[in-house]
Amino acid sequence: MDYTKQIKEIGRGAKGSRSLSREDAQALFADMLDGLVPPLQLGAIVLAMRIKSESLEELQGFKAAIDERIAHIAAPAGARTVVLPTYNGARRRPNLMPLLAMMLAREGIPVLIHGRFDFDTRADPFALLRVLGLPMAESPAEAGELLASRRIACIGTDRLLPGLDALLSLRPQLGVRNSGHSMSKMIDPMPGRSVRVVPVTHPEYMEKMTRFLLLDGGRSLLMRGTEGEAYANPARCPQMTEFVDGVTRILAEAGDGAAALSQPEAGIEAAENADLILRSLDSGQELPAPLRLQFDACVTLARE
Repeated sequence: MDYTKQIKEIGRGAKGSRSLSREDAQALFADMLDGLVPPLQLGAIVLAMRIKSESLEELQGFKAAIDERIAHIAAPAGARTVVLPTYNGARRRPNLMPLLAMMLAREGIPVLIHGRFDFDTRADPFALLRVLGLPMAESPAEAGELLASRRIACIGTDRLLPGLDALLSLRPQLGVRNSGHSMSKMIDPMPGRSVRVVPVTHPEYMEKMTRFLLLDGGRSLLMRGTEGEAYANPARCPQMTEFVDGVTRILAEAGDGAAALSQPEAGIEAAENADLILRSLDSGQELPAPLRLQFDACVTLARE
């Protein structure tokens, strides 16, 4: 592939650039995932795409390249598996994504947590998962076994798709996120047997992700993530939208019930964060309304 030609298309700035066709985007992202793009040109491509922003057709092409390469995980019988990405970690408030995961597993809903972490200024979500004793799979096959036996499994992106993990690893070197970060929250290691929770970090991506998920099919729950993590902010309900095979429905508008909510008091480091989660599980205390709404939506999407 002539990467120089692709860079000329996407690298002329926010106003002068042109988007790639779905087919060209798929071919380019495939080469990026396969490690075929020379480092200098790879850096130019990811920065140009960052400035231009991905078009819907480009996102579809990127996803097609991922679908051809991602390792599949055997989904257990019964309810669909809820897939929770974790790529951001906690910055100022406790990370309650594991609380949601453990509540779902307790309800009999299998949960797969996947991700990568490389921030210097945030608390590592994988350290939190380890303190909570959640099982980390070393392979997709082991993840399937854990889902069947324990209803919950965690796995690194490097075990699912090493090429995507390599793209994500560019963030500390370049200082900014790239298209790999957008795609990492939409991967599906068990197509047809999953419920993807897709947390959007930036509000402007909501409309684009809505259009993408309508076309991508399957079952998903789209929402504004809390500091980028895949759980509803207990202090302010985000908009939540469900997708079922190309049909969409808004489950909650942003801010619903906000006046009655409060943020749990706890630190963000693994031990204190884990203590908050375990106390919440042991006490049987009612979840904050946004988390309860997200939990109920995941259960319904997984079982219906």
